[in-house]
Amino acid sequence: MIVKNLSRLCIVYSVDISEDAPVLRIGALSRRLGVSDHVLRAWERRYGLLRPVRTPGGFRLYSEADARRIREMQNHLAQGLSAAEAARAVLAAEGVAGHDGAADGVAAEASAGELGAAELGGVLREALDGFDEPGAQAAFDRLLSDLSVTTVLRDIVLPYLAELGNRWERGQASIAQEHFASNLIRGRLAGLARGWGAGRGPRAMLACPPGERHDLALMMFGIALNRAGWRIDYLGADTPAEELSRTVQARHPDLLVLAATRPQTLEPLRAALAGLAREVPLILAGTGATPELAAAVGSRLLEGDPVSAAGQIEWPA
Repeated sequence: MIVKNLSRLCIVYSVDISEDAPVLRIGALSRRLGVSDHVLRAWERRYGLLRPVRTPGGFRLYSEADARRIREMQNHLAQGLSAAEAARAVLAAEGVAGHDGAADGVAAEASAGELGAAELGGVLREALDGFDEPGAQAAFDRLLSDLSVTTVLRDIVLPYLAELGNRWERGQASIAQEHFASNLIRGRLAGLARGWGAGRGPRAMLACPPGERHDLALMMFGIALNRAGWRIDYLGADTPAEELSRTVQARHPDLLVLAATRPQTLEPLRAALAGLAREVPLILAGTGATPELAAAVGSRLLEGDPVSAAGQIEWPA
């Protein structure tokens, strides 16, 4: 009897679920794709990318087809398209036009372009400086729904962090403000970095040397590098030199990037850096890396802002 009942259960649950069958709440869809529910709702409203079905209880349910469209949207954004361009490409591939709200999305993006990075950054700056966590999160959501990830990082987040550091040095920003902003931005970067170790591309290992605790720019470099097809092993701040060598030997990365904000952090490590450069192609980055040091240890120097520079890193032959 038990075997017979189990066989009946197997028959019941072996029924195929269509790609268009609504089975996911927006929270589950958000966790699966690594996109906030605010951004998903914005893409649904503006571009018609999501086509939920409302349950009798009033909940929206999303399908695997919705998840697939969002993944395609993410792929187009990673290639540098704006949100409106990416949405049009996804819908065009299906032979479907966006709903009327898509025009609002294009208008919103045009408005964002007219405002420019400085004005958009001002919205985020005001929220961060005012310890307004919900406001800052909402500002990030709006930026990521209107602009590509690389544009947000390069034109808004990096300039804000540089400006905040300058204000802190002049005594115009408090340590509490710097910590609040850094921690919130780190959380958003961690979300964008989700899954960056997966894939089939070359592997890059990123770390800060001993004594270096400022790694937000390195995280942004890794996010941009991942969107260029690289897999990322992220070791983060204050990594001992012996651990770097040991991990390089264990993981065999195609590239090692070390970032520091002060020359005093890297200078004592010349011998260790030269040894690492003999094991793996090495790039030194950050304001603490100098052309003289890079040449002396046999490494390359990463110049320019890290987000733009990531797009110029060539794959190994």
